[in-house]
Amino acid sequence: MITGKILYKRPKTLKDVNMSYCPGCSHSLMNKILCEIIDEFDIQKKTVVIAPVGCAVLLYDYIDCDSVEAAHGRAPAIATGIKRVNPDNIVISYQGDGDLLSIGMAETIHTANRGENITVVFMNNAVYGMTGGQMAPTTLVGQITKTTPSGRNPENEGYPIRACELINTLEAPYFIARCKVTNSKSIMQTKKILKKAIGYQINKKGYSFIEILSNCPTNWGMKPKDSNKWIQEVMSKYYPVKIFRDKGEA
Repeated sequence: MITGKILYKRPKTLKDVNMSYCPGCSHSLMNKILCEIIDEFDIQKKTVVIAPVGCAVLLYDYIDCDSVEAAHGRAPAIATGIKRVNPDNIVISYQGDGDLLSIGMAETIHTANRGENITVVFMNNAVYGMTGGQMAPTTLVGQITKTTPSGRNPENEGYPIRACELINTLEAPYFIARCKVTNSKSIMQTKKILKKAIGYQINKKGYSFIEILSNCPTNWGMKPKDSNKWIQEVMSKYYPVKIFRDKGEA
């Protein structure tokens, strides 16, 4: 028995390299979870991951499978093309809030509306992380960012967009859920939900949209532990963690 040490087994699909994510960021954890699921399904050789413009722009450097870098906001369109040409591939569109809900809003909605058989992983950290902490479509009312120094004002900037609720108005999506990764219990639940979503794609069920409430300690100006607490106590109130639709359980 080894005491005082944490035993960690790196997933086969996760490359043994240093990541560019800030310390405490949820992206590194979600990359690991995604790789664990790919390994467990044994789909490494048939998986294609679409990298966004944003903090996960170098995703292909960390996940050892086929990958494509999409122009800003165009990941769902790229995913659609790859899936239609190679329907047996498992296609995962991994995006942040600026990429998915700002410049990529049209691609997001129309891909969901067509019910494309892909899996979308949406990292919602309520801010533009890579470019320095500007307001994102998901920034909360009153939240301070580089471009809202007095806090987001809905009379000027509008209200934060709830992606799951928006996509849930469409007929075609098969599975829609919002998760978080703030503690051990929520991490295990998130992995279970994401694994179900990818399983649905393997079984050709259709479009899945999995939103992850994620932190951004650097641009929030918080320690990682405090940023997770903020998700629990503040962010989750506006973005409730729940399964919005699961046609497989209907």
